[in-house]
Amino acid sequence: VQLQACGGGLVQPGGSLRLSCAASGSIFLINNMAWYRRAPGNQRESVAIVSRGGTTSYTDSVKGRFTISRDNAKATVSLQMNSLKPEDTAVYYCYADTISTPFWGQGTQVTVSS
Repeated sequence: VQLQACGGGLVQPGGSLRLSCAASGSIFLINNMAWYRRAPGNQRESVAIVSRGGTTSYTDSVKGRFTISRDNAKATVSLQMNSLKPEDTAVYYCYADTISTPFWGQGTQVTVSS
């Protein structure tokens, strides 16, 4: 499975961005899809995850502001980020897994600054 992410950029506090990620390869094996992030000086953390059946989970700091969605037919996962805060600044990574293997996309930078 290969993952290609896009959609990062610079946005002012309170603004919105949408990240998208497309999977290719053995997409029929994919179970969960997710977004992680790594802020400067911090460890990588899970932001949001969506199961193949559509069950979602979010880290507390983004609940009510971020929405993860996926299209199983197209093998895509998106992250709609609203009400962005400076502390959301990080490199965001697309993630997918099969029953036995995790896969990571390249990171995309999100910077929230005035």
